[in-house]
Amino acid sequence: MQLKKHAMTAISYMLPLVVAAGLLIAIGNLTGGSQITNFKNGYSIPSALTTLGVWGMGLLAPVISAAIAYSIADRPGIAPGLLSGIISYNIGAGFLGGMLGGFLTGWLVAFLVKYIKVPKWAEGLVPMMIIPLLSSLIMGILMFFVVGQPIVWATNALTSFLNSMQGSARFAFGAILGGMAAFDFGGPVNKVASLFADGLLLEGVKQPEAVKILASMVPPFGVTLSWVLSKLFKHKIYTQEEEDNIKVAFPMGIVMITEGVIPLAAVDLIRMVVACSIGAAVGGGLSMTWGVESPVPSGGLFIVPAMNKPLLFLVALVIGSVVTGLILFAWKKVPSKTDEKLETGEPEEDINLDDIQIS
Repeated sequence: MQLKKHAMTAISYMLPLVVAAGLLIAIGNLTGGSQITNFKNGYSIPSALTTLGVWGMGLLAPVISAAIAYSIADRPGIAPGLLSGIISYNIGAGFLGGMLGGFLTGWLVAFLVKYIKVPKWAEGLVPMMIIPLLSSLIMGILMFFVVGQPIVWATNALTSFLNSMQGSARFAFGAILGGMAAFDFGGPVNKVASLFADGLLLEGVKQPEAVKILASMVPPFGVTLSWVLSKLFKHKIYTQEEEDNIKVAFPMGIVMITEGVIPLAAVDLIRMVVACSIGAAVGGGLSMTWGVESPVPSGGLFIVPAMNKPLLFLVALVIGSVVTGLILFAWKKVPSKTDEKLETGEPEEDINLDDIQIS
């Protein structure tokens, strides 16, 4: 559970950076910008935005590493964590190296804080100089010569494997990633899929980001479609309270916020999870098979124009949403009269206690 806690801390620090950097790249590219390689010859605003976004994405590994180290060892872990992440980025170990470096740094710093003993006069130097210097030296050697290179090989192998996948293998990968992203409506499983896709984006593999975005929108869109079908065919499958929640979930889905479906899943968990996961898996598999790429990790429908194949993305999104909607329409439980009474606040029958006698 501690590993999960530290990883979730890193994700919470990383997401704003990833979103801001990705949107800067998209805005710059859409307005004709490109990454600046020579600042002496002048540059345009779009190119400046694109370059800033690329630089921001380059901070992903350092931020992950520093955030994990901070979560484990508090403030003494930040500086060596950043340095471990910078090494990871520059040697090509990517976000995987950043995560591993963050954990190793945090544990090392916590160990040093606990066991290093110095004279009274030097105690003030421990958090400001001794701990940062020792931990940075040790982690520098580990990342450069011991831990870093195997991660580089693993990252390159994974990237090559994903780029070389064809046909059914691509569909299967997209389906698994899509199903994970929709499984718990923004919960830990979703965060794992999101972190995986964001890390691959740093390595230049952009298809998983499109899958993640699609899978995050399928649940609210699919649920909305099932509600529309229930109205068209006069087949009631939602209570009034659930229908009100759907009206909130749909606009949230437009901006890729899956959590709007949680109130609906809370009262019918199995059907919601199965239907949304299957729909997202189908849509994600199609998106991956068709080679849809997203340079931006978040933004919902508003960043579709930045994708390389926006129309195919929308087709995959529609198909995934239709699958979810049809499953829910056919399988969703019709609300019982008891549910309706509880929802509308209809008073229950009073219990008459007049006949009870206390002797």
